[in-house]
Amino acid sequence: MSHPEHSAMPSRDANTSVRGRVVSAHGRHYMVELEDGSLRQCYPRGKRSDAAVGDYVVVNLQGEEGSIERILERRNLLYRSDELRSKQFAANVDRLLIVVAPEPMFSDDLAGRALVGAWTAGIEPIIVLNKADLPGVEVARQRLEPLRRLGVPLVETNATDSEATRRALLPLLKGHCSLLLGQSAMGKSTLLNALVPGAGAATQEHSQALGAGRHTTTTTRLYRVPEGGDLIDSPGFQAFGLYHLEPEDIVRGFPEFHKPTEDCRFYNCTHRHEPGCGVLAALKRGEISPDRHALYTRLLAENEARNTY
Repeated sequence: MSHPEHSAMPSRDANTSVRGRVVSAHGRHYMVELEDGSLRQCYPRGKRSDAAVGDYVVVNLQGEEGSIERILERRNLLYRSDELRSKQFAANVDRLLIVVAPEPMFSDDLAGRALVGAWTAGIEPIIVLNKADLPGVEVARQRLEPLRRLGVPLVETNATDSEATRRALLPLLKGHCSLLLGQSAMGKSTLLNALVPGAGAATQEHSQALGAGRHTTTTTRLYRVPEGGDLIDSPGFQAFGLYHLEPEDIVRGFPEFHKPTEDCRFYNCTHRHEPGCGVLAALKRGEISPDRHALYTRLLAENEARNTY
């Protein structure tokens, strides 16, 4: 669903303040695009730093810098977490583009976790099968088939063919804020450069403005797509923890469970071992993928282990 009201920069908030959007985050400071299109380095007011890329904010300008006075209401917030802490990294996202590839072969576990993260945040996921010209693509398609059967759109690209990539993906980006997410070595940076020509140069310019040198791959960054829409690029990842989710949130991340849960005998069924469980019955009938149910049980176990500390 499109959100055209979010495509234009919000208006001025007060005589001494302006509104803007966070386009990159760097620890305790942020780059904020103001309503006039200019960029300012901004710091959070107070000690806490809880803005995320994609947030609309009210900024109090102080010379060449600014302070973030408040964060405007979010539609959603996407997290990644580990055993120690949760890290928010993108807000107000419409679509999550999960980039996978046949070489190196993507991880089913990580792709599944990204889908759960998207669905629990109310974000529409799309799988982008990149490097579709490589010999292993048929194996990759077979591994993605259970997700396609769930209704997740699957788009094939070859990032080295910029024009074909643009034809395949630009229509999906227009009018939306999309997040590009994938493991390392899936070709995500090549996709970004095809969709946002000059993205590498813009990143370097921001990095120099922040005194951050060439270390740009660890930063989440929002780009304007020339043909319309916003695209957030995030660092490649090798782990995607969901420790911040509660058990009921995890169930929401498995839409194929929703109807079978209506048949569960117990209202607090965990869908792992209880008698009269609708989900286990659907699993036995072949209506739920064993791999998906195994991911669900892993996520529950991880979160239970964390909560015992």
